[in-house]
Amino acid sequence: MNDGLVKILDGNTFVVSDSRGDIEASLTDPTGLFSYDSRFLSTWILTVDGERLNPLSVDDLQYFETRFFLVPGTGTVYVDAKLSVIRQRAVGDGFHEELTILNHDANPVNLTVRIEAGSDFADLFEVKDALEKKGRYFTKVENGRLLLGYERESFGRQTAISASAPHKVDKQGLTFSARVEPQGEWTTDLDVAVATRAGGTYVRPKYVRGERRAQPNMGRSLERWLADAPRLESDSDSLKVTYRRSLVDLAALRFAPPVSGGRSLPAAGLPWFMTMFGRDSIFTSLQALPFQPELAATTLRALGSWQGSRVDDFRDEDPGRILHEMRYGEMTAFEERPHSPYYGNADATALYVVLLDEYERWTGDRKLVRDLESEARAALRWIDEYADLMGTGYVWYQRRNEETGLENQCWKDSWDSISYHDGRLPGFPRATCELQGYAYDAKMRGARLARLVWKDPALAEALEQQAADLKRRFNRDFWVKDGEFFALALDTEGNHVDSLSSNNGHLLWSGIVDKSKAKAVVGHLMGPRLFSGWGVRTLAEGEGRYNPIGYHVGTVWPFDCSFIAWGLRNYGFKEEAAQLAAGILDAAEFFDGRLPEAFGGYERGVTKYPVQYPTACSPQAWSTGTPLLLLRTMLGLEPVGENLIVDPALPSSIGLLALLDIPGRWGRVDAFARGRDLLEALQPRRRTLART
Repeated sequence: MNDGLVKILDGNTFVVSDSRGDIEASLTDPTGLFSYDSRFLSTWILTVDGERLNPLSVDDLQYFETRFFLVPGTGTVYVDAKLSVIRQRAVGDGFHEELTILNHDANPVNLTVRIEAGSDFADLFEVKDALEKKGRYFTKVENGRLLLGYERESFGRQTAISASAPHKVDKQGLTFSARVEPQGEWTTDLDVAVATRAGGTYVRPKYVRGERRAQPNMGRSLERWLADAPRLESDSDSLKVTYRRSLVDLAALRFAPPVSGGRSLPAAGLPWFMTMFGRDSIFTSLQALPFQPELAATTLRALGSWQGSRVDDFRDEDPGRILHEMRYGEMTAFEERPHSPYYGNADATALYVVLLDEYERWTGDRKLVRDLESEARAALRWIDEYADLMGTGYVWYQRRNEETGLENQCWKDSWDSISYHDGRLPGFPRATCELQGYAYDAKMRGARLARLVWKDPALAEALEQQAADLKRRFNRDFWVKDGEFFALALDTEGNHVDSLSSNNGHLLWSGIVDKSKAKAVVGHLMGPRLFSGWGVRTLAEGEGRYNPIGYHVGTVWPFDCSFIAWGLRNYGFKEEAAQLAAGILDAAEFFDGRLPEAFGGYERGVTKYPVQYPTACSPQAWSTGTPLLLLRTMLGLEPVGENLIVDPALPSSIGLLALLDIPGRWGRVDAFARGRDLLEALQPRRRTLART
């Protein structure tokens, strides 16, 4: 399944085109060359003798490189072409394209080759919200190059287009007169370089396309990335394809923000979210910990550097609060959007402490825990001092920036995601159930770090007492007795927002659910109202706002399901976790191994395949991380002290599963499982199997 668009990316620079390699963007169309939240190229059209070309195939060479095979002609019946065209494109800081025309005839041919080029320099928010520009455009022809530019006061963006073959340049593009000999070829290199204005001077990124190549180390970097990850062995070919696709996509989404010192963390997703998101980066780092733990370390450092330090209503900032989203485009620069950064979420701050503890449990890196002690303490204080808007001991949210802030500040952040059973929307503030689970988990994990690393037993005891009190009150106040599930939220009157939702699974993951209630919760999660056969729906069938293709009101989100599977494992429901993993991994096969942000919540027996959600991001970081976390849950991997415990439970579709060279505080170890009656072993690198 795909949307017909071809995407290549490297961090937050990406190119989206049609299957010919052409770009014809409108103000509302997320195609083009984007970097740092600006569109640097919105028109890029190839013609030969005034005609557009037809695609034969597209080769997905790497995440940063692709190749288009084209022929002339517009008829519906293919006639053997005398010419063929190859466009090989690689992204880096802009992109490089090698254009080759092959003559398959016995006679020479003279051709006029034209590249039409232009840019609207749209801010990504302008593309998403269909807004108009406020600055001025300019176009220059200079030293054989076409320069496209946009300026607004001190803000500037520029695109420089050049070619290796002799050509003529005008303000709309480049023209080549090409003679191709019999059975011969003609070629040119095309370079599109981007630049931003800083203090009156345009500055290109550190990699410049003078060599007409993508960043020369990108291929080698990917090879090292894949080599460092654990090796998967399985009798499931589709699982192996999905695993490799996940690792490659995670590499593609690596992004080094200025505060990271050149280290990478995961950008959230293509096309709208190619930047740092607190919640998304944390969840993805948690998913990837057994595979690429350095992502978590960079995420923790970068988010700690941007941690809130003051009360700022425009940015919804508080001391200790972890950012929601960081942007670099025009609308942010002129404070038409608050994302410099924006702090409007109610979950990332608690999740920051959760990630810090989980990272230490896996890696043993106590130095980072000590380095980030003040940030973690500030995050824990935020839960009590700033998040309890109603004074009830729960985490609530309400935006202070009423114009451009986010209404819903939980992970289900669309306008209608939080509703009563009858479909009504509650007022603000809102206290969604999973936020209380995250707060509970943060306090328990913070207590562990305080006792073991920060050597502060008084803080540890206080946090544990607070967590125990929160758990007791939560299980009383959020429990819907007649339905035997936890309410989606509390409203300002303390009443249940009584929809049945997938959020119950995050409560299992956090550990806040009383054991006496867990079986009923699992029954709902894996019952017909929530479980579609492919995964757990965000909102149950029968709820007032249920819609199987509604963004957060009935679709299946793979990331959501991966944390639900982790929660099922935490409470001992191994078989149910395996069943959920099987559904999501089966769906991945229909998406060629690349799970999208979300897909339709239709019953599996009705559709026979997962229904695509129209505007889902793909690749998307926490969907890319989903197969990794599901591997962890199927193998039952859990760090305990200096050891990694393996307690596998495989779905019936997988007979053999081995994950080799799992990194952690133990060095590198292997985990094996065979069938539903497990064969397991955990050995050092000697590769000796222990059968039980």
